Amino acid sequence: MSRKRIAHTMNLKDLLTHFSTEETCITWLEQTRWQGQPVCPHCQGTERITIYTGKPFTYFHNQCRKAFTVKTGTVMHSSKTPTVNWIIAIYAVLTARKGVSAMQLSKELGVQYRTAWYLLHRVREACASGELQLTNIVEIDETYIGGLEKNKPVKKRQKQGRGPVGKQAVLGLRQRGGKTIAKPISSTDAQTLHREIQRYVDPQSVVCTDDHRSYQGLNTVVSFHDTVKHSVGEYGKGFVHTNSMESVWSVLKRALHGTYHHVSRKHLHRYVNEATFRLNEGNCEVDTLDRMQAVAVNMPGKRIPYRELVG
Repeated sequence: MSRKRIAHTMNLKDLLTHFSTEETCITWLEQTRWQGQPVCPHCQGTERITIYTGKPFTYFHNQCRKAFTVKTGTVMHSSKTPTVNWIIAIYAVLTARKGVSAMQLSKELGVQYRTAWYLLHRVREACASGELQLTNIVEIDETYIGGLEKNKPVKKRQKQGRGPVGKQAVLGLRQRGGKTIAKPISSTDAQTLHREIQRYVDPQSVVCTDDHRSYQGLNTVVSFHDTVKHSVGEYGKGFVHTNSMESVWSVLKRALHGTYHHVSRKHLHRYVNEATFRLNEGNCEVDTLDRMQAVAVNMPGKRIPYRELVG
């Protein structure tokens, strides 16, 4: 009988021992991104690459005549922050169940708040899941992020009723025993929900939802669709329920309320990316270092200028 593998959870002391110098951090990044063979990020060439004399950890591609490092073209591009700070930030994002605030990280790294804030947003950008395809049994649910209208300043209240007014809708899809996808959406109407479900869910899947009327007609999109009627107090009937997806919302909202306190609509998708990535890559059979590598692999092509974040 095979035994379930127990992953190694790296503590902070082990982390700082493993990544004790700039050289060890860069070497780890190069091995993770290139597997020992430098690749020019400008033209994707691998031949005629030499070490750039006079600049540490820098290479020169003789074919396209451009210099580069392992950080070029990634969220670390042109960053003056020591690489070990990046490593600690990635570790904090992946191991903190409900996330880590920029204020807390700034204290731990000894940097300004805005440096930690910028650092965390770029790590969250690298947590974007990309195009996943869910199959088998998929639970789908939506939630709303935002404060109550009555608690907002009078000038900012939208006098359009109660419920989700003034809040941001977020759609979540979770494959049982598999990956989770969540993203802010512009509307919870049938056209929007059906379009997103067609994009991420295999047509042969079994879909479980609540009795939101926008989910009506999903039998034309997937092989089987059934609902639980929350409106009459029904939360499960056999294998049909959305409890797993609702547990994701519970953790996300505890992070937003307890750790971050306030999240703007502009940046909400990155916080959602962080929460789902931590869930997808954080199971007990995956080593901490392997999860960190998953973030590092996602870094290329996701550069975010500071002015874009604050503009």
